[in-house]
Amino acid sequence: MDENILGLVAGGITSVAMLPQLIKVLKEKDVEDLSLLMICTLIVGLSLWVWYGFTKNELPIILSNAFAVLVNICLLISFLIYRKKSK
Repeated sequence: MDENILGLVAGGITSVAMLPQLIKVLKEKDVEDLSLLMICTLIVGLSLWVWYGFTKNELPIILSNAFAVLVNICLLISFLIYRKKSK
């Protein structure tokens, strides 16, 4: 199997891991059980992976982690919006 395809499939699967959480938050408008520290740590770590992908010119690393950054930023924004309403 081509290593780029393997990287894209692996990255794609791990990148969508937070989508169910985001969908649940958007439907229920409840973020009480989410950790702000976890979300921020994920965003920083994933952003560093994107940077690493650029330094190595590795498209699978760049694409999968950039998508995961976007999902987690949406989760962070949702957290900030719904946090006030849930308390």
